[in-house]
This record gives sequence, structure tokens and C-alpha cells, in this order.
Amino acid sequence: MNAIRTGRLRWWIIGLVTLGTILNYLARSTLSVAAPTLKTEFAMTTEQYSWVVLAFQASYTVMQTVAGTVLDALGTRLGFFLFAIGWALSNMAHAFATGWASLAFFRTLLGATEAAAIPAGAKTVATWFPPRERSLATSLFQMGTSVGNMIAPPLVAFCILAWNWEAAFVVTGVLSLVWAGLWWFGYRDPAEHPRLSQRERDLIEAGRAEDVAAKPATKRDVLRSRSFWAIATPRFLSEPAWQTFNFFIPLYLVSAWNLDLKAIALWAWLPFLAADFGSLAAGVLPGWLMKRGTGLIASRKITMTIGALCMAGPACIGLATSPGMAIALFCIGGFAHQMLNGALITLCADVFDKKTVGTASGMAGTSAWIGGMLFTLLIGQSADTFGYDPLFAALAGLDLVAAVVLWTLLKDSGQKVPSAA
Repeated sequence: MNAIRTGRLRWWIIGLVTLGTILNYLARSTLSVAAPTLKTEFAMTTEQYSWVVLAFQASYTVMQTVAGTVLDALGTRLGFFLFAIGWALSNMAHAFATGWASLAFFRTLLGATEAAAIPAGAKTVATWFPPRERSLATSLFQMGTSVGNMIAPPLVAFCILAWNWEAAFVVTGVLSLVWAGLWWFGYRDPAEHPRLSQRERDLIEAGRAEDVAAKPATKRDVLRSRSFWAIATPRFLSEPAWQTFNFFIPLYLVSAWNLDLKAIALWAWLPFLAADFGSLAAGVLPGWLMKRGTGLIASRKITMTIGALCMAGPACIGLATSPGMAIALFCIGGFAHQMLNGALITLCADVFDKKTVGTASGMAGTSAWIGGMLFTLLIGQSADTFGYDPLFAALAGLDLVAAVVLWTLLKDSGQKVPSAA
């Protein structure tokens, strides 16, 4: 409580967002860990499993834009609460699946409700943090995506081995329900929060002097903005990597290295631990660059590009001679993607007005998930025939193209360069 009184409430708030993101990604990752069990239970082929994944991706893709708009309309507190209740119940409903078709239906519901997490995080960052702190705040809640994925293998494997696969979905859903209650009672916007000190309020407002000028303030302005397409296009190109790591690492380990469920629980969480360090790098590096004279926007672009270059790691998975080496290369990929993605998500908070940042982030997320959905379709059609190796190499190429697009489309004009103080 003393930390709150002395002006650090905004960090408590982003901690609450981070916990929600952890549970959001834990819920969605339950399926990927349970996939080998469910493929046997329902006699699913890899192509049928890809359709189940695609059902989640399709609804998530559409609802990213809708969720962002709803958050801007209802406010972050009520909007995020309703979506959290929805994804908790949808995830628990997976326990009633009787085949791949019903599983796909429940995944559709889950995708539609989970779509609010990243837009809500971006909107919270834009509302609560001055520009200098946004990259770190974004990296913290983005770490939740990899922590959720990291927790999933041991927790879900334990539930399956101790009880059954249905229990895994119920347990992860109940945890999200608990968080929804915490969010409702713990969050308010800065203008309404009774525990926000005047000192911290002044700090948040004073920091806006460093902000990017002339931000798009309406949905139409967002769509017409060159800045939006400079973010949305790289997200379209880079998202396939993260979704491939999320949905296909366990299946790859079974297919390529014949690992069992216990071995997957032992290994599959490591790339997401590495992804946490990538998120942290996305939060720390821009601040380090800005202290040395780099502009606000340029610091994000440099961070994104370094992450894209590091994607050379998973491109070499085809050269791995052991599952340990393959996991190590996945770790490089997890680090790389969260580093570049953190920079892209932070840019939404930088270049859009706080009244439209949820909408802008949601529409950029839709673009990202269209890319991920198309790549999942490609995996489903080709993995059983050609293997995973060429697909992992393609992911690295897409990220390099994304970096080129970002530098080409997003200019530094209109930016107020912060001091090194």
C-alpha cells in the first residue's frame, strides 16, 4: 500500500493487466498441450486439427477489431471484464467436446472472447503511462503472453495425467473467472481511481509533452493514417511465427522427435521463458536508445529490427540434431518475436489518440491474425507432406520483410524527441 501512496499505482495497474494476459494465454494454450491426447481421443488428423486452430483464429481475427471498438465505447474496465467472463466460460465448455467439429465450435467462442486482451492492454498503457514508460509497460503485459504459454505445458499435462483432459479446460477456465473479479474491483481509469495520488496524476499528464503530435482521433482517421498501415502490415507478416509456436510446438515435438506428454511438459515451456526475456528487451532497449539521443519512433523501429534479425534462429530448426537443439532454436525464436512484437504494440500507444488506441490496436491485431490464420492453413495442408522445416524458415523471411515495411512506411516526423533526463 505504501508503494501506491508514493505514486506507483500505474505499475500495480499494469501488473493486473499482466495477470489477465497470463490467464488469457493459459486458456488458449490448453488445447496445444492437450492436442496429442485429443488427436488420439477424437482420431483427428493434422489437417483436422489445423481446422480447429483455424476456427479460433478466424473468430479472433474478426473480433480483434470489434473488441477494440467495444473497449473504446464501454471503457476498459467494463469491456475487459465482460470479455474475460466470456473467455473463461468458453474455455470451460471445451470439456463437452465430442469430436473435432464440436471442438472447433468451442474454439470459435474462445477466439471471439479472448480477442480483447491485447487491445485492452494497449489502451491501458496509453491511458496510464507517459511515452517514456510505455515500452516497459507494454513489455510487462506482453510478458503475460509467454508466461501463460510457459505455465500451460506442466499444468495441463498434470491435469490430464492426474484426472483427464476435460479437467485441464475446466481448471484453466476457473482461473480466468477469478481474475475477472479482480479486474472489476481493482481497475479504474486515472480520472476515476480513488487511490491515484495527485503527484502521480501530474507525472502522467506532464509526460504527455513528449508525445507524438497530431494523433489520429477517429476511426476514419486511423484507417487513413500511413502510421496504421506501417504497424498493421508488419504485424500481418510477423504474427505467423508466434501462432506457430503457440499451436504447433507440441505437435512438432511428437512428429519430429517422438516425444511423449511428459517430455513435452518438460521441454515445451522453455521457448516461452525465452520470450519473456524478449518482452523485457522490448521494454528496456528503447529507453536505453532514447537516453542516447534516438527519437521515440526510431527507438521502436530499431528494437523491432533486431528482433527480426534474431528470427534466423528458428529458421535453422531443420539443421537440429536433437530435440534439445530444436528447443534451443525455438527459444531464440520466442525471444525474437516478443522483442519485435513488443515494439509494434507499443507503437499503437505512441501514434494513436487514447480515445482510438483500442480500435487501432484491435484493427492491427485483425491484420496480424489474418496472417497467422493463413499460415496455419498452410501448415495444415503441407506439414504432413513436407514436414515443418521449410515452414520455420519461411517465418524468418516474413519477419525481415516486416522490418523493411516498418522502416519504409513509418516516418519520424511529428515526433517530439524527449530529453535524456
